[in-house]
Amino acid sequence: MSTVIRGARLVDAHGVRAGNLLVSDGRIRTVGEGLQGDRTIDGAGLVLMPAFIDLHAHFRDPGLTHKEDIESGCRAALHGGYTFVNLMPNTQPVCSSMETVYYVREKASTLAICGVHQTVSITEGFDGKTLAHLEELDGDVRWLSDDGFGVENTDTILAAMRFAQKKGIGLMLHEEYRVLTPEDAYLSEGLPTFRDVQLALLTGCRTHFCHVSTAKALEYILEGKRQSGNITFEVSPHHIALNDTNPGKVAPPLRREEDRRALIAAVLAGQVDAIATDHAPHTEEDKSAGANGFTGLDLSFATCYTVLCKDAGLELSALSRLLSLRPAELMGLPPALLEPGLPANLVLVDVREPFIAKEGQIHSRSKNSPMLGRELYGKICMTMKEGQILYEAH
Repeated sequence: MSTVIRGARLVDAHGVRAGNLLVSDGRIRTVGEGLQGDRTIDGAGLVLMPAFIDLHAHFRDPGLTHKEDIESGCRAALHGGYTFVNLMPNTQPVCSSMETVYYVREKASTLAICGVHQTVSITEGFDGKTLAHLEELDGDVRWLSDDGFGVENTDTILAAMRFAQKKGIGLMLHEEYRVLTPEDAYLSEGLPTFRDVQLALLTGCRTHFCHVSTAKALEYILEGKRQSGNITFEVSPHHIALNDTNPGKVAPPLRREEDRRALIAAVLAGQVDAIATDHAPHTEEDKSAGANGFTGLDLSFATCYTVLCKDAGLELSALSRLLSLRPAELMGLPPALLEPGLPANLVLVDVREPFIAKEGQIHSRSKNSPMLGRELYGKICMTMKEGQILYEAH
């Protein structure tokens, strides 16, 4: 079946244009005027964009599926306009083996809802030192991460970088010296960030810094990026939307207003590679007990559009680069653009009218979003994956 999306404003990382878009056999076939298809979607007044790709999410499967599983996480992703997610390894057991990777791949493939990549831990079981399990990896593992824990031992992270560089795998780094966090949460992020920028430059390892939250860490990374194309980083919606006057426990924590503004300035300057949700579902009981993390997939686009485009003046095409094109490049996926021949992974959004974020709008199994009760712009109207409409607002 062929589908024409008619009348929407077409926006991708290459710019904004008018026109209609024809989809058939799972791919974008034509962009232009006067197109005909078996089905027509009226996009008048809406914006059509490449679907979003999340570099950093936690689905809690296996082991903690009362918080989230592959299916509920994928449905939250689709509701937020995402058709591909990169999952962190802090499951139970920790994803330190291909057995767990195969489990996630098979479950995601059977559901056929959302594209999924499962990262493997840098150190076995997050023990901070053991790397022997990395010899078992197959060629489809693209990233390693000890997210939730910093790799504090310098010998270990250096050896991991040398291994990853040799195998063509990237490291996604959660930068934290946990012993320092209670005393100085800024130094706790900044110190390992400085170290790992230098080690990335030394080894040539493809190194991606997760959820960067401070102006000082940002400074270290930008200096590294000036010297090497192998260094990339992400910021998270909550760190650009909120500061430390807002409630909520997350790692890294919400920072001072000057840090939030530094992150936004880096976005506006085109220095940030990606916005990643760090989607971290928890039960109410877990949050009450002090668990770190927020859900993010459902409201990510609306948060980013409101804070960056509506309030700070970022072009929507630049936001598409951060949410779609650059993450696709980092994951080794086809370009996330509105061009003929590419997969028809698309999202239709309404940025005209505000809405109040409510629990009922969150499709994740957990509702621990810091954006609840806030006025946002950027409602997701439809998400299409490979030509199939898998989410449609009612």
